[in-house]
Amino acid sequence: MDQPKNPLHGKTLAFLVTELSTYYGWEELGQKINIRSFTYNPSVKSSLAFLRKTPWAREKVESLYLFMLREMKREGK
Repeated sequence: MDQPKNPLHGKTLAFLVTELSTYYGWEELGQKINIRSFTYNPSVKSSLAFLRKTPWAREKVESLYLFMLREMKREGK
């Protein structure tokens, strides 16, 4: 199924978490989405383990990623 307009299409969860942690930093990311894997000893690996089995948290990550893209577009990055 082709989804050329979907910015999440073809992006892995690892990619999303890496991009978010690079853009916001772990501390701010943990404030925006309050989950332990972002606030206590954060890493992409621990975050992925949690996010893969927790649909509501994954939705928040996807939503924040889309918001980040809009922010970057507004800032001209």
